[in-house]
Amino acid sequence: MSLRLRLALFGAGVVALALVVFGVLLYALLSRGVVNNQDDALRTRAKDAVFTLHGLPVQSAPVAPVNLGKSDDVFVEILAADGTVLYSTGLLNGVPPHVPSSLLDSARTHQGAFATQGSLRLYAFPYFDSGYIVTGQSTRVPQSSLSGIVVFLVVSAVPALIAALIASWLVAGRALAPLQAVAVAAEDIGRNRDFGRRLPPPVSRDQVALFASSFNGMLDRLQEAYESQRRFVADASHELRTPLTTIQGNAGLLASRTVSEETRQAAAADVLAETGRMGRLVDRLLTLARADAGLGLELAAIDLGPVVETVGRQAALAHPDRKLTVEVTEAVVAGDEDAIRQLLWILLDNGFRYASTTVAVRLSVEPGWARLLVTDDGPGVPSQHRERIFERFYRADGARTGAHAGLGLAIARWIVAQHGGRIVAVEPARGGAAFLVDVPLLRSS
Repeated sequence: MSLRLRLALFGAGVVALALVVFGVLLYALLSRGVVNNQDDALRTRAKDAVFTLHGLPVQSAPVAPVNLGKSDDVFVEILAADGTVLYSTGLLNGVPPHVPSSLLDSARTHQGAFATQGSLRLYAFPYFDSGYIVTGQSTRVPQSSLSGIVVFLVVSAVPALIAALIASWLVAGRALAPLQAVAVAAEDIGRNRDFGRRLPPPVSRDQVALFASSFNGMLDRLQEAYESQRRFVADASHELRTPLTTIQGNAGLLASRTVSEETRQAAAADVLAETGRMGRLVDRLLTLARADAGLGLELAAIDLGPVVETVGRQAALAHPDRKLTVEVTEAVVAGDEDAIRQLLWILLDNGFRYASTTVAVRLSVEPGWARLLVTDDGPGVPSQHRERIFERFYRADGARTGAHAGLGLAIARWIVAQHGGRIVAVEPARGGAAFLVDVPLLRSS
């Protein structure tokens, strides 16, 4: 069953329920009114009979009494004090209608009383001290009126339900038309991979407009992710192709028997270097894949001082041609030690790659933050590139370029973000490049 049909049936069901409730309340109100009207008519007729018969002799039998089994007219009975019928304008089964003694007693006590006796509605009123005036009418009168009301309600409800069903169907179709357009657009976009397509902005400001706006926003993010993935695959393929080409060429030289020993050693060294480079590239690609998958780091309390000193000592041994100065202080943060080490290696490798003579690392404490500053005396980063260098595979034009893949700073930004901090590229007073990292301190620091 389609959503449109379900909505139409729901709307018709609501109207049907409203009609049933309205019909029941109207029937109850009118039935009470009809009974009250009959009682009022009987009471009025009885009092009229009292005033009319006052001082006149009571006849023993009426002229042409009506048959109450067929007639709906109001009849009048005059009873003696002991309940004996003296006069009656109606007969039921050939005899005057029987009036129960309980009705007469109640009438004497309350100066008038009503009762339903079989198919008759009766009203008894004391006739001075000599008897009673009783009026009555068949109960078919209110039932007939109420039957007409029921027929009217049923007959009028049928076209109302049909109209409600048609109206609900039309309204549901109009309301679901934008959703149908979204579904068609989503199908076309998915089939053609046209992520640049957008839904037209709706003129209304209802929930459908909000849904269309959210759908367009999702398409923006999907297009961005799709383009980013395409660039990532293209750049990763390019970066992996370079070392593979070098390895393949040097492997050919190693397989040749005509090359000299010196050339063979150089080719083996190139293969070893490119293999290490490709391994680092794969590791960084895996780190970025972990970031894209939404996996987070497990943080624990660590002191950054010893970690910075250890990585600094290892980096100095790996780059004996550059001078490294390390200045640390105690700074306890919530962090992942392996990720912090990777962050330091990325920043130090970047510094050693472009430094002329010196790289400096300083760990200090600011109010609420642990601040790590890595500087070098190289050419520096132009101001227009200081934000974009943290993008994947982005490499600034000019002096700070090289054969690296351009993934390190993107990974560094992800690691810092996982620690709730920030990383920015700044220009130190003495020139060169500087990367500043702020990580929140634990309260105990």
